[in-house]
Amino acid sequence: MAASVLGSTCGPLRLGVTGLCRRRPPRGLWARARRLPGLAGSGRSVAAASGSGASGTDRYCLELLRKRDYEGYLCSLLLPADSRSSAFALRAFNVELAQVKDSVSEKTIGLMRMEFWRKTVDDIYSDNPPQQPVAIELWKAVKRHNLTKRWLMKIIDEREKNLDDKPYRNIQELENYAENTQSSLLYLTLEILGVKDLHADHAASHIGKAQGIVTCLRATPYHGSRRRVFLPMEICMLHGVSQEDFLRQNQAKNVRDVIYDIASQAHLHLKHARSFHKSVPVKAFPAFLQTVALEDYLKKIRQVDFDIFHPSLQQKNTLLPLSLYVQSWRKRY
Repeated sequence: MAASVLGSTCGPLRLGVTGLCRRRPPRGLWARARRLPGLAGSGRSVAAASGSGASGTDRYCLELLRKRDYEGYLCSLLLPADSRSSAFALRAFNVELAQVKDSVSEKTIGLMRMEFWRKTVDDIYSDNPPQQPVAIELWKAVKRHNLTKRWLMKIIDEREKNLDDKPYRNIQELENYAENTQSSLLYLTLEILGVKDLHADHAASHIGKAQGIVTCLRATPYHGSRRRVFLPMEICMLHGVSQEDFLRQNQAKNVRDVIYDIASQAHLHLKHARSFHKSVPVKAFPAFLQTVALEDYLKKIRQVDFDIFHPSLQQKNTLLPLSLYVQSWRKRY
């Protein structure tokens, strides 16, 4: 097993979806999970997820999520019905920002798109949203739940700074990026659920950081194919690993040590988030369902001894809808 400085301070990895086998789910649970709207991906299921009176802008957001953020789409489906459309809008907004970096050939164009969204948020809070589907749905969510403008602006600002193709200097810089993007998204989701609780905010902060770290790990093969490496330089240097090692998909022990260190930090954040479990209102739990997918990835990467390029890590988990449904039923995160 790869060993490291960060790994030793975090303690041994104990990855896996805890508690799934301790209680027997009700009979027919799989059949009920399969009836979750949208799992089949058909137009009829999309309409069902949106609601019978869904608008075209609502369906646009849902379809964007289903194609670009499938895990977030599944998690949003399990939110209370009166919160679902707002969550779709919020995550669609995040997708729009996230895909700017990979969809532009010049940084200047990316900056222009970020400025469009910055002005859009200003216009939303002035009750004058542009005629763009995500903007219209986000405006409805802001009006419905009185969402905090600061969190939306933080996501834009951080995504804009990330347009530079530079690796993170250290794990703290990656965590800061995750806090301002993924954690901000969770703070807004808690507002959608009507949760105002300090313990829930602490849990959201740690889960968001874990999400950001895991996303960085999962994207490493894709970035490598485009000759980019964003993993924290400090950890790479600690183990004598260069960017070229990742571009060549080197599977040496010191390369796996780097991945072990980074994965350990994600696991530690999940552990911290769950330490607040007894203090977090049950009403907040649906916002944290993404921990199921995070735990699944961390378990898989441990099973392949932290080989970030192993083919199994790129395969979709077909049991994720069921796992999410079980976690939702058990009121856990």
